Formats: sequence, structure tokens, C-alpha cells
Amino acid sequence: MKSPRDVVLVEGVRTPFAKAGTKLKKVHPAELGKVALKQLIAQTNLNVHDVDEVIIGNTGNPPDAVNISRVCALNAGIPLKTSAYTVHRNCASALESISNGYEKIKSGTMDVVIAGGTESMSQMPTLPPKKYQEIYSNLFAAKGPGQALPLLWKLFKADMNQIKALLQGNMKDDYFPQISVMLGLTDPFVGINMGQTAEILAKEWGLTREMQDKFALRSHQLAAKATKEGRMRDEITPVFLAPEYKEIVSEDIGPRDNQTIEALAKLKPFFDKVTGSITPGNSCPITDGAAMVLLMSREKADALGYKPLARIRSYAFAGLEPERMGLGPAYSSPLALKRAGLSMKDMGLVELNEAFAAQVMACQRAMDSDKFAQEKLGLSAKVGEIAEEKLNVNGGAIALGHPVGATGTRIVLTLAKEMKRRNTQFGLATLCIGGGQGGSMVLENEGA
Repeated sequence: MKSPRDVVLVEGVRTPFAKAGTKLKKVHPAELGKVALKQLIAQTNLNVHDVDEVIIGNTGNPPDAVNISRVCALNAGIPLKTSAYTVHRNCASALESISNGYEKIKSGTMDVVIAGGTESMSQMPTLPPKKYQEIYSNLFAAKGPGQALPLLWKLFKADMNQIKALLQGNMKDDYFPQISVMLGLTDPFVGINMGQTAEILAKEWGLTREMQDKFALRSHQLAAKATKEGRMRDEITPVFLAPEYKEIVSEDIGPRDNQTIEALAKLKPFFDKVTGSITPGNSCPITDGAAMVLLMSREKADALGYKPLARIRSYAFAGLEPERMGLGPAYSSPLALKRAGLSMKDMGLVELNEAFAAQVMACQRAMDSDKFAQEKLGLSAKVGEIAEEKLNVNGGAIALGHPVGATGTRIVLTLAKEMKRRNTQFGLATLCIGGGQGGSMVLENEGA
């Protein structure tokens, strides 16, 4: 039954997603967010004075744009009077932004919310070695040459020790710079990184290296096909590169139409070099990109004459063991389905974020298991099968990439566009979340 307070997704847009260190490496995440947001406003012919709030997900938290949502909003032409805030739920930050908007609209507090996410993983900083940090801190607080010179001498000696250790092949942890993106991808509760959690799932669910590589190949093939056939063009706005703004990035940098199973098989395990099966080829790459969606109440959309892409039927988040964080969708999806009054068999399409091939395949097996449902979810029967022909039909993050703070919006946008294209009534967008959580959202194409 329709209600004036139903939350609808009017339209959405994203930038190309690009492997970190490639074409978008120098583009600030606030600029990426601005590009997507400005295009969304233009594409919908939106009166910016109608926007009640802007909510954007981000995990890198650049120091020169701490509340990056406000920076993106103002730079995109959103009025000063309109509030904006940034959300952080690791991999689901941009899904969290949509769920926040959903709640504000559903409650009647607001009518028009822009939600999304932006991330430049290329620009996540490299931190000085621990040996240096205290010296720098004291140096900045030094009062005059008498205090500064001894500290500069300490800094010089630390440099010499670092060079000596490097030449001897004996670099100690306290002389190594800290790569913040690697710190962020390591779980502080269990002390292992995301790739190691995928190794656990691969072993527990009997997922061989060959199975994972075949899944990765499928992702590249489907993404390349979708790009060639113009389906990705429906959701992507180009980015013009500074300073001359003559070079344009208009397609994702990641999908490889010449990818082969033989090339994937040559890659060595990265996280468990002895018994592991997770490689850079069957994992998502570190990525830059942004995505935005326009949310409205049904009554506001009707009053303004918009024909929405989809209605948001429900969403859910759930927790699980951090060391098995990749199974998050198997925990959050049954909750979202229950809240929507639907089942997995009703879902015509599923977007399940491909952090790792093993993680997606483990979720498929878990959701199709009565034992898992009974022992882990307290359900009497399995959640339901996710058939291959419904899953990530335009490829997934193994090919497209996973800019952590933006992916949650990207999978919802991709799902909504494909549901409309195929005249599919219901769809599920879901992803695992570092730290041991899952997030899911159910969409309805009311024109189907």
C-alpha cells in the first residue's frame, strides 16, 4: 500500500571509479563528491532550495575537509542554510547515508535529502614512522633555536639509522612509515586485515583458488560488457582533470575485457603466502570515486512531478564476528527482507559487493544453507539461493573497484538502474562491513 511518507529514490549519478594511483589520484575526494552532486542537481533540474539536508559517507576523513559533506554541498551550489554532515560505517558508509536520509524522510522531519559517498583512497596519507612522530611533535612546539637544534639533530640521527637499517635489510617497524589505508583495513579487535578474514571464509566454506578466479573473471567480463553496451553510461558523469580540464575520465578504470583465467592463475596469494588462495586478482582493488542519490518523500516527488527510479522498501544492519566480516550480508539481508515483507525468492536482482570473490561465494552458500540459518540466524530455514543470473549482472567491485566510502551508494544506484532497465520489481543491495557487520537495502520498482 502506498503512503505519502514512502521514501523514493528519484535519481542518482556517480563518477567513474578508478584504481588508486591512476587517473583520479590527484582529485580531492571533496572534488569527486562535488562533481557527482552537481551533475545530480543538473540531471534532475532540482531547485537546490528544496534540499533539506546533504548526507555523505567517507572513511578517509581528509584533514582539510573534515566534514566533507558540507564542503561538497557548498561547492556544488547547495545553499548555506542547508545542513550537511558526514557518516562513517566503514564499507557501508554510503549505505548509511541513504538509511539516514530514509529515516528523516519516513519520520516526516524532511522531504528532500541528497545522500551519497566519496573517497580518494589514493590520497589516504602515509604517516611518519613512530620514531619520528614524537620528534616532529616536539619540534613544532620548540621555542627558539636552543630547543629546536637538538631535535633536528635527533631527526638527522633517525634518518641515518633508517638508511643503515635499509642497507642491512633490517628495517624495524618503528622506522617504517605507516600506510594509513593498510591500518584502516586491519581490524583492531582481532588484529587481522580484511584479506585474512577472506582467507578464513575460503577455508571454512571450501572455496578453491580456481573457483575464486572464475568468479573474478566473470566480474571483469560482465563489467566490460556493460561498459561496451553503454549501460554504465546511464550512471556515470565524467570528471575533467585539473589544471587544464582538457583530459576527461568518462569510464571506470578497472574492468579488463582481456582478462583471462590463465593470467589470474599466475598471481600469488597475497595475505597467506603459504596456504592461501586470496590474490590481488580475486580481490577488489583500492579505488577512488563518488556516488550521489536524490531521495524524496512520495508526496514531495509527486508534487514536483518526478518519476522515481525506485521505492526504498527497507534496510537493515547486523553484526557478526569481525574475523568473518565477509558474511555480513547473510546476517543483514534476512532482516531487511523481513522488514520489507518479502523473501529472497522475490528478489529479481541482487547487488552484493565484491570485496573478495571468496566472501561473495561464502555469502551465497550461507544464505542457501538451512544449517547456517538455524545455527547462526535463529531461523527455521535458509534465507534463500542467490542465483548467478541475478547476481551483479553488470560486474562488481572486483572489476569496478571499491572506494570504501562510496560503494554503498554505488550498489544501490546500479541496482535501481538495472531494475528499471529490466522491468524487475524487487531487488536487494547488500555488502559486508569491516569490523564484522553487514548492511542490506530492499528496493521496489513500482512501475514493474
